[in-house]
Amino acid sequence: MTATAVLTARALLLDMDGTLVNSDASVERVWRRWADRNGLDGDEVMKVVHGRQGYASMALLLPDRPMEQNHADNARMLAEETADTEGVVQVPGARDFLASLQGLPHALVTSADVALSTARMAAAGLAQPDVRVTAESVGASKPHPEGFLKGAAELGVDPADCVVFEDSGAGIAAGRAAGMRVVGIGPRAAFHSPDVVVRDLTQVRVEPNPDGTISLHVTA
Repeated sequence: MTATAVLTARALLLDMDGTLVNSDASVERVWRRWADRNGLDGDEVMKVVHGRQGYASMALLLPDRPMEQNHADNARMLAEETADTEGVVQVPGARDFLASLQGLPHALVTSADVALSTARMAAAGLAQPDVRVTAESVGASKPHPEGFLKGAAELGVDPADCVVFEDSGAGIAAGRAAGMRVVGIGPRAAFHSPDVVVRDLTQVRVEPNPDGTISLHVTA
C-alpha cells in the first residue's frame, strides 16, 4: 500500500549528486583511485565521501594530514571528477521535476564547484536552476548548514519555510541543522531519518498554491 505525504513550503533547496544526478560511477572511480594512492581501503572511503566537499572528507580520513594538503588534493580531485562524466545520468524523474519548478523559488545547493556542477548537470541533460550555491560560495562543507542557509537567504525565504532534497547523511544533517525539513532521495537517505524518503523524483509532485506556497505530494 502506498501513502502520500503533503509538505508545504515557500522554497525548495536541491542537492545535486544522488538527488538530481546519479554520478556514483564517476565518484567511485575517482575516490577509489585516491584511496589507492593514500593506502586506504576503498570501501571505507566510500562510506565517508558522499555529500561532503572533498577536503572535508580527506580531513576525516587522514586526520593528521595538513589541511593545506587536503585543499590542494581536493583541487586535483575536482578536475578529475569534472573530466569524468561517463555514466553520469539524471536521477529518474529529475528532468520533469525541475521543469515543474519553473517560476517557483528553488536553488541548487551542492558541494561541487561551478565547473563540476555544470559538467554533471549537462551530462545528465538537466537545466541549471537560476540560483546556485556551490563550493565557492561557502566556507564550510556539509554537514554544516551554511550552504542551505545561504540558499534560503538568496531566495529571501525563512529557513523554516524551506524543504531540502538530499541523498547523503552529511546533506540531511546540514538541512536539519538549518532548521529545514528534508525529503530523502534514494537508498542512502533512508539510513539518516529524513522527514520522508522516496526512491527517486518520480515519487514527488509539485503543486503551486494561490498564496505563493508550494505543496509537495510525496508518495512513499
